[in-house]
Amino acid sequence: MYKASIGARDVQVVTGKESSVNGIPVEIEFAKSAPHSFTLRLNGVQKDADLVKLDKENKLVIMRIEGKKLAVQIKEPIDLMLDKLGIKIKSAKKMNNLKAPMPGLVIKIIAEKGKHYKAGDALMVLEAMKMENVFKAAADVTIKEIEITERQSVEKGQILMVFE
Repeated sequence: MYKASIGARDVQVVTGKESSVNGIPVEIEFAKSAPHSFTLRLNGVQKDADLVKLDKENKLVIMRIEGKKLAVQIKEPIDLMLDKLGIKIKSAKKMNNLKAPMPGLVIKIIAEKGKHYKAGDALMVLEAMKMENVFKAAADVTIKEIEITERQSVEKGQILMVFE
């Protein structure tokens, strides 16, 4: 489930085979029609849209649909979980390491020591509370050390990766 804020209005979106918006089943399709344009089809009704701005770091999409500009703030499942636990991701961006926000099991380590990653690039996957959570770089980083291994259990607050 994703949460999107459009202006002052919050919308919960479930994607996949049986998509829904705020619990109401919908058919959603996106098709790219030009480099910064796409077609949105919602329950068979087609609308043309243009991407005005994409801010991956802040998960903000500004688009123009039929002449109206919309700012959409997106929260992925991991963001919703961190909010629920009272963890502020902004404070983590100022740190030089990645810490486990909750106990879990390291499923996959994507990042490699010594390599540079851009903000939004996936670094690792942690399973917690029966959900797989993809941890992404909050800013441009270079991996100095990887402190964990795949299939390792981690505790809340444990350092997972150190950045240069």
